[in-house]
Amino acid sequence: MRKILFTLSIFIYSVVLSQTTFPVNGVNDKRVSIKTFINATIYVDYKTKLTNAVLIIENDRIVEVGTGISYPKTSEIIDLKGAIIYPSFIELYSNYGVNEKKENYQGKRPIDISTKKGAYHWNEAIRSEINAVDLFSISENEADEYRKSGFGTVLTHVNNGIVRGTGTCVLLSNERENNIILKQKATSHFSFDKGTSIQEYPSSLMGTIALIRQTFLDSEWYINQQIEKNISLEAFNANKQYVSFFEAKDKLDIFRIDKIGREFGVNFIIKSNGTEYQNIEDLKKINPTLIIPLNFPKPFDISTPQLENNIALHQLKHWELAPKNLSLLSENDIKFAITSDNLKAKSEFLGNLKKAVKNGLSKENALKALTFTPANILNIESEIGSLAKGKKANFIICDEDIFESGILLENWVNGNKYSYNTILNTDFRGNWTFDLNNQIFELYVNGQSNKPIFNFINKKDTTKVDFKIENNIVWLKFKIDSIDVLMQSLYYNNQLIRAKTYLGNQSTSIIDIKKENSIFTNKSPKLDSLDNTTGEVLYPFLAFGRIKNPEQEQIIFKNATVWTNENEGILTQTDVHINKGKIVAIGKNISIPNVTQIDASNLHITSGIIDEHSHIAISRGVNEGAQASTAEVRIGDVVNSEDINIFRQLAGGVTTAQLLHGSANPIGGQSAIIKLKWGESPEKMKFPNADEFIKFALGENVKQTNWGENYTFRFPQTRMGVEQVYYDMFYRAKEYEKEWKAFNSLSPKKQKSSVQPRRDLDLEALVEILNSKRFITCHSYQQGEINMLMHVADSMGFKINTFTHILEGYKVADKMKKHGVGGSTFSDWWAYKYEVNDAIPYNGALLNQNGIITAFNSDDAEMGRRLNQEAAKAVKYGNVSEEDAWKFVTLNPAKLLHIDNKVGSIKIGKDADLVLWTDNPLSIYAKVYQTYIDGIKFFDINKLEESIYYINTEKNRLISKMQNAINNGEKPEPIKEQKTILYHCDTIEEY
Repeated sequence: MRKILFTLSIFIYSVVLSQTTFPVNGVNDKRVSIKTFINATIYVDYKTKLTNAVLIIENDRIVEVGTGISYPKTSEIIDLKGAIIYPSFIELYSNYGVNEKKENYQGKRPIDISTKKGAYHWNEAIRSEINAVDLFSISENEADEYRKSGFGTVLTHVNNGIVRGTGTCVLLSNERENNIILKQKATSHFSFDKGTSIQEYPSSLMGTIALIRQTFLDSEWYINQQIEKNISLEAFNANKQYVSFFEAKDKLDIFRIDKIGREFGVNFIIKSNGTEYQNIEDLKKINPTLIIPLNFPKPFDISTPQLENNIALHQLKHWELAPKNLSLLSENDIKFAITSDNLKAKSEFLGNLKKAVKNGLSKENALKALTFTPANILNIESEIGSLAKGKKANFIICDEDIFESGILLENWVNGNKYSYNTILNTDFRGNWTFDLNNQIFELYVNGQSNKPIFNFINKKDTTKVDFKIENNIVWLKFKIDSIDVLMQSLYYNNQLIRAKTYLGNQSTSIIDIKKENSIFTNKSPKLDSLDNTTGEVLYPFLAFGRIKNPEQEQIIFKNATVWTNENEGILTQTDVHINKGKIVAIGKNISIPNVTQIDASNLHITSGIIDEHSHIAISRGVNEGAQASTAEVRIGDVVNSEDINIFRQLAGGVTTAQLLHGSANPIGGQSAIIKLKWGESPEKMKFPNADEFIKFALGENVKQTNWGENYTFRFPQTRMGVEQVYYDMFYRAKEYEKEWKAFNSLSPKKQKSSVQPRRDLDLEALVEILNSKRFITCHSYQQGEINMLMHVADSMGFKINTFTHILEGYKVADKMKKHGVGGSTFSDWWAYKYEVNDAIPYNGALLNQNGIITAFNSDDAEMGRRLNQEAAKAVKYGNVSEEDAWKFVTLNPAKLLHIDNKVGSIKIGKDADLVLWTDNPLSIYAKVYQTYIDGIKFFDINKLEESIYYINTEKNRLISKMQNAINNGEKPEPIKEQKTILYHCDTIEEY
């Protein structure tokens, strides 16, 4: 009966197969191809292994799979003799076969609005209307590279733009495109890279995030509006039904993407970059689904001491730890698929997959990540991802375990065979010996059975032997004592190679190379000496990172000189007690049993320094200056917790900083206030419940007329144009607010029947200013412009919170006092450009004398760690008292940032953000002894030597391990230069 059903299924399938829209030129071939694979080890799926099993396929489908199956004798029988069948792998991240015609934009001037013809999005980087299926055509060479690595299916998309449209799922067989498209529109795609767009906006990561956020909001508004036709937004809405993929450039991007997803209810599948092990605990909290590349770094060129010195610790540690990435993700139950993307060559894929398994990834989880998980993500489990009746005939055949030493022999895609290797009849692996000129030598053979690697061994060294088989003859070539040795086999089997040997140019007698035993053993002295230990992950993953983040402490600092910044002034021989992140007591002779005490009798204790104007710890761009107003962008989206300047500034006593947008436009972006919690995530660094601020700017940078001819398209181009931008934007903000108030005043019933106003994130931020929910820090120099902006604010009904730089503030201090604005200035920077020629070093003192809340800021990563000395300059220039001068970098910036209820002075109930100094903090001889934030010690001068010792010891260990890897055949690569940009107000970086 079973055989009857089987025959009937063949007949039905042949009838279906004959149906096609393509005409037949000649005789119609209706034959059904049936193939039966017997005596196979079959992985039906990642959990189920069958031995001595049978697989039957019929054209492009699986008919049966299992053990004890009868099969039609008329089918083609393929005896695999124990070879292994796996479901073929599924590639989730590629641009295979998608050939988009790209314009040559080189030399073209940037533009502000898209010039793309048609009713598309205003920004060329929003390309949701693009469908990969419309552009797809097979690429035989490219498909072959994927198949050699075990892939039978790929998801492909157009790798260009921020919103990239839909991806299509295709089989990797060389058939007509009509036959291999598995899912026309399978996914939608996003990235932080604007691709080939020549629009100036966005020019930063924060601008890209803002554009994505605004596009989501616009797509919701578009549904019910009847004002405009927008093909891109229509497609964006249509694409929401598909699984959404988002490419991350670095490990912090994962959390940025997750945040966007949570805001708009999208569960993004995140294609990451292979550094996820560095943030495991934080990843567990958000529980993402990831696509992980196997782009393990190769050893570096360390052939000279200078080259060794050029390698950073984190580069060495990533070389060692990257192969363990998948194992660590798996151990922590983080869902992932594996991609071949990011590899220089697809040929590296299987080798790196084996390396990941060797470093702890289970074979089951490896196969799951290459088959079940991607099929599950794409919702195509009914077609591929496992071997079952009715599914696509997509499978690979390997001689041995593909995750150990196996060779991929064949890849069957859509029922079509693609052959890549044949099995050698002889397994050379093992230990061999031979006698040459009365001296015993050894050959150590490892590698894969189908691709053995010969190594010549003597007592001092291991040398790779050139090995090849041609016309069934084995050739071995190596050197002994600088003499070339060539061996040509006359006969060989598993135990003996009889070879004619040439020593230099002289022929020698016939030599027998004998296998010592049939058991594979490792006798290479260098391989035996490999360092199998693995270093720890650091937080952050940089030099001076920690193996474990510090915790809050309860401490009593005894007998210190305490700079309170309160009415009590400077107290001597005073104790400070901190507990649970707060200052809980200040006084003399504080004593509590079992509480840590630190003798501070020779130390000064101050509140932590606060930098009102900083540009450290920002990822991929400090300016978004393509538009006159970019109030929608947020520094908080791009906080970079991996910036070494955080640690350096902790060593200078800085505990809090306002991270500001640059000064490329009149209305810049929203700032972020952070505590410098070295080793914590960006979100944990943000100052809790702080007021919101925004950067405005005046002067040369804003009008851009000195930036060159490529930047003449953007309004304003003059200082008077800057004033008109402010008026125009705030008039628009007031109208925007009225529109929303009118809508919100409607009854719920009327609201449903009305079109909701379009949310505009740019104008929303300005409305917050009008309602005193967001506060302005303005980059400024010349008195005329300072007066202008105060006048704009007064006439529009809001206040300027802080003028930063304010180098001509001494000229308008009375007007500033009347307006109620503070000043955050430099101590003695002047004459570095024309508009600051009237700056004087007495500016801070004069502002302070006029009752202005005055602070000194850095605007510079290097100056940021010397702000105590900047404060001291206020004493030199203007005879400001030491206590007032110290407030310039502590309490006063706290007041300007509206956080003085928590930080800026030493007062019971305030945050335990304290710095212990070895001398008067205003002295050039003062060093930071310890720095605490929220009662956690983030810097300790006594630990510096220990940290430096660890760095040097760890680098030496890793370089030694790397040298062993090079000695054992791994090819080194040049060291990649690590570029670091120290941002300033006027830094323009095309990220």
